[in-house]
Amino acid sequence: MALYLIKDLDDDYHSRVGVWQITESEEELKALASVPSDEQEEISYIKNESLRKQKLAVRCLLDALFEEKVYLSHHDNGKPYIENSAMNISITHTNRYVAVILNPTDEVGIDCESLDRDFSAVKKKALSEDEIEEVEEIDEDQRNEQLALYWCAKEAVYKMVSQYGVDFAEQIEIDNFRMRGEGELVATFTDKDGFEEEYELEYMTFDRHVLVWVIG
Repeated sequence: MALYLIKDLDDDYHSRVGVWQITESEEELKALASVPSDEQEEISYIKNESLRKQKLAVRCLLDALFEEKVYLSHHDNGKPYIENSAMNISITHTNRYVAVILNPTDEVGIDCESLDRDFSAVKKKALSEDEIEEVEEIDEDQRNEQLALYWCAKEAVYKMVSQYGVDFAEQIEIDNFRMRGEGELVATFTDKDGFEEEYELEYMTFDRHVLVWVIG
């Protein structure tokens, strides 16, 4: 059983972050996971073995976080929800880790990325001019990790607000920061009507991965 982390967050609503490290074979994950029959059928149609394992690992993690069996589904926009619980949930996965965040009252978002990926495309794809200037001031050997954190933070906000057609560069702004092993970030989301909302995010790094979460 590769339960990597369960973290109870220091907030008023007893939010929880869970992380599962995928060390098992697909068959081992199937034996560990309590998967409803409709989810089993969905997973069986996935051709990519790594993605099947990620889906099964999410199930294992949910089993560790909930005392009773939960039924996972998705809205039309892809946002996950639990059919038999009012708990808000967000999910992320890489080839080696899956993570979820739970909150009983507020919307949530979470994202995880491997720091060994090349994030150079993020600069043009997702950063504002001010953010690009801030990244270019960083030593080149640290730039990829900074871009990874920018991307994770914006993805987490995007998952939380759950709106169509969000322009990461124009609508999600991350305040200037310097990446450490863990810390906090401030993001401003501007909706299509120009209304701005500020959010506090938290992040941590582990095993060449970065994990970011936000609570609305």
